[in-house]
Amino acid sequence: MAAPQPGEPLLDFRADMERLRAECPWKREQTHRSLARYLQEEAYEVLEAIDTGDPDHLREELGDLLLQVYFHAVIAEEAGDFTLDDVARGIAEKMRLRNPHVFAVDTPTTLSAAEVNDRWQQIKETEKPRVTPYDGIPEALPALLLATKVLERLGEPAAALPPAERDPADETAIGDRLLAVVSDALAAGVDPEQALRAAVRRRTPR
Repeated sequence: MAAPQPGEPLLDFRADMERLRAECPWKREQTHRSLARYLQEEAYEVLEAIDTGDPDHLREELGDLLLQVYFHAVIAEEAGDFTLDDVARGIAEKMRLRNPHVFAVDTPTTLSAAEVNDRWQQIKETEKPRVTPYDGIPEALPALLLATKVLERLGEPAAALPPAERDPADETAIGDRLLAVVSDALAAGVDPEQALRAAVRRRTPR
């Protein structure tokens, strides 16, 4: 039996999702809102798989996350909102626009990773101008990631933050101290989310 050509499994899976949506009572009843919790759960399971370093585990969890993408796309297509092809076309166009160092023939390609990221942010700003520094940052993000995104957006070093009181019983003081630690991590080029996850894993061996 010939090996599937690149892209064939994705087309087959799309057909499977359309059939499941039509013939499975549970899947037929789902909406974008009812599926939201599963999308969140699968995203966290992907993060956990990354932490394990197990490629097979990561492959499986990425498949579960891909299921959510296809599921939402099938629901949207039924409603006439957009198709899975629209989703793929949109992200492809975005990647070409935001990576001119790869796709534009007249753009220098000898850029550092930091320069590439700076250009990405500049291009993104022209696409979606911000009214406030916080535009586009989801408030529902976990607190540590929310703090990281806000401080990155503001570009504030730890020295610019209000002094962090050390009263162990004061919630505001503890919050200020946590924010200062996040700022210190960013100034050192450390991802605070990954640093904290690693610290927790060291104390909770499995």
